[in-house]
Amino acid sequence: MADTYTYRVRDRHGKLVSGEIVGESPDLVLSKLREMRYIPLEIKAKNSGIKKEFHLRKPRVKLKDLAVMSRQFATMINSGLPLLRTLGILENQSESPELKKVVADIRLEVEKGSALSTAMAKHPRGFSKLYVSMVRSGETSGNLDQVLLRLADTIENEVALRHKIKSAMTYPVVVLVMVSLILTAMLLFVVPTFETLYSSLGGTLPLPTRILLAVSAAFQKFFWVFGLAAIGGIYAFRRWKATQNGQYAWDRIKLKMPVFGTLFHKAALSRFSRTLSVLTRSGVPILQALDIVAETVNNSLIARAVIDVQSSVKEGESLAAPLARHEIFPPMVVQMMSVGEETGALDTMLEKIADFYDDEVTAAVESLTALIEPVMIGVVGGAVGTIVICLYMPLFNIVNLIK
Repeated sequence: MADTYTYRVRDRHGKLVSGEIVGESPDLVLSKLREMRYIPLEIKAKNSGIKKEFHLRKPRVKLKDLAVMSRQFATMINSGLPLLRTLGILENQSESPELKKVVADIRLEVEKGSALSTAMAKHPRGFSKLYVSMVRSGETSGNLDQVLLRLADTIENEVALRHKIKSAMTYPVVVLVMVSLILTAMLLFVVPTFETLYSSLGGTLPLPTRILLAVSAAFQKFFWVFGLAAIGGIYAFRRWKATQNGQYAWDRIKLKMPVFGTLFHKAALSRFSRTLSVLTRSGVPILQALDIVAETVNNSLIARAVIDVQSSVKEGESLAAPLARHEIFPPMVVQMMSVGEETGALDTMLEKIADFYDDEVTAAVESLTALIEPVMIGVVGGAVGTIVICLYMPLFNIVNLIK
């Protein structure tokens, strides 16, 4: 098991340098420092006793950090640097603690004689199946630097796509949370004040006001029940979504949403096209590429369609023909893939499809932003306005109540 060691060394210019490094033993750390052209002076184990770190959930490597590392990795490999030295440089200059630990473990595995892709496969929370398969193809073909550049481009596109979707979802989520907080505050603190006032006046209150007062009283009395129900509902939803059938049903619901369904659909098609394009261009066999796409496309409907296509390809069919049997793939996608297969430029066609849907996602986000703002303002105004009207309806007849 790898531990963290503190070290003091001198560099080639005689300057004193200190820092931390991950290794399985002091001897391996010593050899690693010497390979980095340092003169070791002192090495001490840091993870001892109660100082060891405990994590309830192992953190993932961020995609942005992985994209930066891939680009740096490609540059150094293209410059002719040895693999072990490259990994050592990546480990030292990485600003992400999670990525630093992962690269350190990979370096140790490579030192023991493992292939780079095999070492990466042992860290699924850092390197996806897509990443490992492309690195393996790069090792086999001898163009690892080009494959790493393609991976960097793919990861950056994925980060941009996620950012677009999050930007479209953030505003309505924030507004709904604010509406919930405002309504909760009014039911707990504002409405009871009016209830005291109306009870002292006597008379019969309008039906909407009585309903609001009853809801407020129930909310005050059973506030903890509502809170537990909300937490339980969220927990049950997450458990249901974690199941295979639940994830499939949720993905189907997302695609049928009146406002966001089109956005989710286009984003899924973009991810499918770009992933398959990168894999085929990197020389990954088509059956293996389809298997990877099914795992990384992040949409159960497309994943099931890809698995069906994979079965058809095993029997000798083309890619486009079985895709046409699934409604989730528009005719344009099927036709362009068919032309790509006929001309031998499938990867180029898939890349064009991905670029098209990336532009469509950008346009959809812009239109949604313009549409959602007035809708959310109407929701907030309607919710608060309804409570205010219910509270002030008796005041219109306050003279009769006083008599």
